[in-house]
Amino acid sequence: MPISQNSRASLATVVESTFGTTPSTPTLITLPFATHSLDDTRQTLGGTDIRGDEMERFLRLGDVTVAGDITGDFRKGDYDTLLESVMRGEWATNVLKVGTTPKFMTIEETAADIDQFRQFKGMTANTMNIAVTSGSSTPVQVTFGMMGREVTQSATTVATTLTAASSNSPFDHHSGDFALGNVGSSSTACVTAISFDVARNYETTFCVGDPLTKSMVSGNAAITGTFTAYYEDETLLARYTGETLTELELSVDDETGANPYTFLFPSVKFTGAPVPVSGPTGARMVEIPFTALYNATEGSNLVITRTA
Repeated sequence: MPISQNSRASLATVVESTFGTTPSTPTLITLPFATHSLDDTRQTLGGTDIRGDEMERFLRLGDVTVAGDITGDFRKGDYDTLLESVMRGEWATNVLKVGTTPKFMTIEETAADIDQFRQFKGMTANTMNIAVTSGSSTPVQVTFGMMGREVTQSATTVATTLTAASSNSPFDHHSGDFALGNVGSSSTACVTAISFDVARNYETTFCVGDPLTKSMVSGNAAITGTFTAYYEDETLLARYTGETLTELELSVDDETGANPYTFLFPSVKFTGAPVPVSGPTGARMVEIPFTALYNATEGSNLVITRTA
């Protein structure tokens, strides 16, 4: 009997029109990934009787939680549906803003070497992290924290048609740009790393008589991040101590220079500005954590723009 190998695993997705229900004749789109931890966990129900021999006699599996991370090299096109899911919005003229409309999908995992398929249904992106680091030997990384309703398993795929992933190259740290400033003025900083998180704070709901979640409800879109820059003057520290609302923009691209994705945080507040001394050698750095706030002009606390 063959043993499944990591190298033979693949993921593919299709958007659901009904939460937790895979379309009847689905066209699945291959999703590039480096690692994933999608799985279901089940609450355990134990007896509460006191017994003289101190040994348990009852155990049941209870409510199902489906969750896990998908990590990959960020690139043009392949993650646009997951971006819509975590933003709860839809692309409009290649612009995506934070919204309130959920997007659920079925994600099928294929173990091609043992002909096994698992379908993760009612899945949505609860969190997203994007990390860009100068001098890194890896491309720009994106991680989606997923939540869903249930997992089924079969010996055949549910796909009527399978569409391949794009052949686009991953984004890298030196093909993009970073800008910092206020409306009407700008300030540059030599940034060595930046990462940011989007959290939709989903919660599951359960009913008596069913171990599967009935629905998922979200909370506020919490968007936070951190960037590290060389300590050159008082500019960054002054923005922190002065509570200055600051516009922050990050763009990433591939080697073509023609496929940028831009992440605009129109109104951020710096929530710290430590400038430690780490030893007798090396440059001093300032690390800036920030929180993105709603901006009335943009109508969002994050605006993502892609190329056509």
